[in-house]
Amino acid sequence: MTEIADTRATVIVTQRERFGMTEESLDSLYDHIGENVDVVVVDGNSPPSKKAYLEKAAKERGFTLIRRDAFLTPNQARNLGVGAASTKYVVFADNDVIYSQNWLENLIACAEETGAAVVAPLTCQGLPAHTEIHHAGGDYAIDGMMDDFMAANDDEQRPFDEVMHGHGDKLSAWQGKLRRQVTGMCEFHCVLVRKDVFEKTGPLDEGMLSTKEHIDFSIAVREAGEEVWFEPTSVITYVFPCRARPLNREDWPFFALRWSTEYGSRSLKHFIAKWRLQTKPDYVAEKEHIYATRRMQGILIPIMRQIPLMGRNARFARVAARASQPVEMVVNRALVGWHDRRR
Repeated sequence: MTEIADTRATVIVTQRERFGMTEESLDSLYDHIGENVDVVVVDGNSPPSKKAYLEKAAKERGFTLIRRDAFLTPNQARNLGVGAASTKYVVFADNDVIYSQNWLENLIACAEETGAAVVAPLTCQGLPAHTEIHHAGGDYAIDGMMDDFMAANDDEQRPFDEVMHGHGDKLSAWQGKLRRQVTGMCEFHCVLVRKDVFEKTGPLDEGMLSTKEHIDFSIAVREAGEEVWFEPTSVITYVFPCRARPLNREDWPFFALRWSTEYGSRSLKHFIAKWRLQTKPDYVAEKEHIYATRRMQGILIPIMRQIPLMGRNARFARVAARASQPVEMVVNRALVGWHDRRR
């Protein structure tokens, strides 16, 4: 087995859904980690400008850069990163994250003091950073009954109910209410993992192409007899596409693949079958609708806004985007088919 350094961590940066925040996120990372922290950046077919930036930054900052000339699914990229790490802990972090002071030290402290295999920070969302909660721990069992969920027999279905604590609430409303505790699940926006847990769980499941991979991993950790903890003194923010940080045109193909209806549907069906989950009848269809809506908001509406004169009207842009969705669905399926053949 690879020799493990004491309590050090390797931060593994992978692409969540776009490339446009690469520089800003890496700058924030290096502003908030010590000099002796290893960093691995996994680059799955970023556009030429980002590829050049990462090659230059890797030389200047000394991080390990792993490049593949094809888009990678999230778990493909993370598994590549783990293979390049030799520290006791690894931290998975998306390339659209903004960090805060002592975020990493506090994650490591929680793991060391509790024996946790996985530690989730307080994950915020949007701008200004560190003001609105995205994830303050969560559960996937009905009423949080994790023990009952894990004790289900092989022929029993497990009632599934995803709950993200604090989601959408202002952080100020939760001051004094957040504490370090065992939680049901982490999020892959940013999470610390004790590297030897993969000896029990195996690598991250690459059958999870685009969604719910964080819950899949959290269940696997619990099934292996380990725990996921929530550490509220470690605070990070992921920045979803918004007016302040919109998608760039060069982001569109990767974004469309990541949130393709086909990849989402395959991931959900694999997830449900793997863990024998009992979901509401329209669960997969609802999620498929969400993925299509994401593509409409992230790609189609911006395209319609570029139409001379008419595009300036917000209602026109929305209506035109919705009308173009049947064509977009055909294009999206073709995109998935092309990438399937490459994979």
